[in-house]
Amino acid sequence: MSVPLPHPVTGDPFPSPVPPGTGWPGDPATADTPVASTPAQVERLAAGAAGTDELDARVSVCRACPRLVAWREEVAVHGRRASFADQPYWGRPGPGFGDPDGEVLVVGLAPAANGTNRTGRMFTGDRSGDWLYAALHRGGYASQPRSWASGDGLELHGIRIVAAVRCAPPANKPSTTERQTCGHWLDRELQLAAPRLRSMLALGSIGWDAALASARRVGWDVPRPKPRFGHGAQARLVTDEGREVNLVGSYHVSQQNTFTGKLTEAMLDEVIARL
Repeated sequence: MSVPLPHPVTGDPFPSPVPPGTGWPGDPATADTPVASTPAQVERLAAGAAGTDELDARVSVCRACPRLVAWREEVAVHGRRASFADQPYWGRPGPGFGDPDGEVLVVGLAPAANGTNRTGRMFTGDRSGDWLYAALHRGGYASQPRSWASGDGLELHGIRIVAAVRCAPPANKPSTTERQTCGHWLDRELQLAAPRLRSMLALGSIGWDAALASARRVGWDVPRPKPRFGHGAQARLVTDEGREVNLVGSYHVSQQNTFTGKLTEAMLDEVIARL
């Protein structure tokens, strides 16, 4: 299901990509939100975010990775799927979504070109999101089992969703440099969540590696050698204040995994139950 989102005031279609501060449902940024244009600026702006609202706003306007910026905006203007031809596209990085005070953090890979890059909300508007939110609903974290637009009324309770890389990458493969640059946003996510965080769910090996690398960078105790990823894998992390955090791995909710049966609903439900 796709829902055109006219401007709430003028009724006109939003331009693509969507500029900050134009009234898009869930847009955390304003015209005055500082924009990171280099990796050094990402590190500085991430570290200076006082809370998740400010962090989300700064993430949502980031322009530090030229290849990713060019790709996400190309898709937003010229790369639309025919079924979404009448839809405005977000065309910006995907901010975090969910409960800012949640005790659980989900770390995904990156936005989908016609999913988050279209709707502006993590795992919204694609088949991966259909699987994830249905499972979170069954687990008691999501208010509804479906997610199709940023204004669809979905709410998360006790859980927040972020990604290792915040822009849709070509062929779903971010470069090492892009992953390192975006890692600063995840570092701040962990720091802000640390006082209450109980567990993390890493979707796929990239989410797993990103969570471990970020935990080390912010001074948490991480087992050595590095825990190996696998579906159902677990690792015990300890924050710099001595809180234990349980990292749980899951195969990613990609169509490649769900269509082939590599990941089933029962398997996903089982790891979510551990959170």
